[in-house]
Amino acid sequence: MLQLDLKNPDLYVNSVPYEAFAKLRRESPCNWNPESDGSGFWAVTKHADIVAISRQPEIFSSAYKYGGHRIFNENEVGLVGGGDSAIGVPMISLDPPHHTEYRKLVMPAVSPARLGDIEQRIQARAERLISKIPLNEVVDLVPLLSAPLPLFTLTELFAIDDEMWIQLYHWTNAFVGEDDPEFRKTPEEIGKVLGEFAAFAQELFTTRRVTPGADIASLFANAVVEGKPVEFREFLGNMILAMVGANETTRNTISHTVNAFSQFPEQWDRIRENPAMLSTAAAEMVRYSSPVMHMRRTAVVDTMIGDQAIKKGDKVVMWYIAANRDESVFKDPDMFDVGRKGPQHVGFGSGQHVCVGSRLAEMQLRVAFRILAERVKRFEVVEPPRRFRSNFLNGLKNLNVRLVG
Repeated sequence: MLQLDLKNPDLYVNSVPYEAFAKLRRESPCNWNPESDGSGFWAVTKHADIVAISRQPEIFSSAYKYGGHRIFNENEVGLVGGGDSAIGVPMISLDPPHHTEYRKLVMPAVSPARLGDIEQRIQARAERLISKIPLNEVVDLVPLLSAPLPLFTLTELFAIDDEMWIQLYHWTNAFVGEDDPEFRKTPEEIGKVLGEFAAFAQELFTTRRVTPGADIASLFANAVVEGKPVEFREFLGNMILAMVGANETTRNTISHTVNAFSQFPEQWDRIRENPAMLSTAAAEMVRYSSPVMHMRRTAVVDTMIGDQAIKKGDKVVMWYIAANRDESVFKDPDMFDVGRKGPQHVGFGSGQHVCVGSRLAEMQLRVAFRILAERVKRFEVVEPPRRFRSNFLNGLKNLNVRLVG
């Protein structure tokens, strides 16, 4: 059987090993992956198995006490892999019923009723950003569009100044980049970043406790879970979760999608000829990009995944990026097809922990590419983008591209 350490972040620096994932799906869809610094884990690569695992939190736990939602154990090395003992447990590392309590609090904050005409505000921001991008010149699209658009949306959700987007950008890179020396230069550096963010969060926590609004920061600050008001530690953990989740996925999907349109120009022609296709094409953008590569669970009882016996305490890592190319579910899975219909991808997760902001993320994708379709005839990526050194995020640090008008 293929012996490949899927935990090794170097594996993803140049590209995603799609052929290796395909081999695993065919030959060993629940494959044991040893760890040099841990107990090892089961690597799950088939769509059906991942959906089934995600729908059984009573068997496959996300709880912090068992290690949380990442390959590394959060209860040993902290939420962001840096010994961050001051950070409390975020909702993603909870099981029902406590996770459900948080979801009931957060869902209204990202619902269409609460957000009102947010699509118009996103459109205004996207038009402003895109209007400043010169046509027929090579530009790095990440700082011009991919990063600021979702971060401006995040500043609205947090009810903070738009100018904060650059600082949020810096913080999120540091939080998700535990394996990338460009984002984590030294332990002292991540300590400094955590300190800066904690000071920012403390001010928000104090202010929103006194004068709460309808924003996400206010909801987290005034949450009552298990009958008790949350402490600042839990607020801090959930703010990091919201900050990363609300922008990293959208940011990297925008970049990957522009790259895909460069490789499949006939698909961009379809969008330009019929922009209404964006109503469903956004799902294909997320499937093809798979911005979050994995999530982890821990078996709390002896169980089975397909034909494979799983022992109580075993780590189970669900490779969304493999499941979204599962040929038993998606026809021609390696093709980018904006007209694709059919089964739901797992790019936003599945089951209990499906992303609460998925509809908002897809809205931003539709808006951005609708505006681009009015100005851009084709995309020409001029060199391979630099990738995150990460086994978690399928991230692009830059995207040097020519927008041909």
